[in-house]
Amino acid sequence: MTAPMIASWILGPLLGLITLLFIFRIVLTWYPQADLNKLPFNLIAWPTEPFLIPVRKIIPPIGGIDISPIIWVGIVSLLREFLIGQQGLLRMIS
Repeated sequence: MTAPMIASWILGPLLGLITLLFIFRIVLTWYPQADLNKLPFNLIAWPTEPFLIPVRKIIPPIGGIDISPIIWVGIVSLLREFLIGQQGLLRMIS
């Protein structure tokens, strides 16, 4: 196995998990009464919050709707496609 293949085996599930966490975070924005500091919600909030804070400084919530998780789903999906998609960099190298 080459290094690009190993990297794609690691990055694929990792980027998929990050995307899934951000999708769960989008669903949690629909329930403002959910306490993000208690289980099981903190398992979703703690890994995603460091990514969302800088985006919220640039694009604040609009009308009470936080769009920063949606932006991160797009960024992570684009990164995944660039790296391990059908014509991604890691596929082209290996």
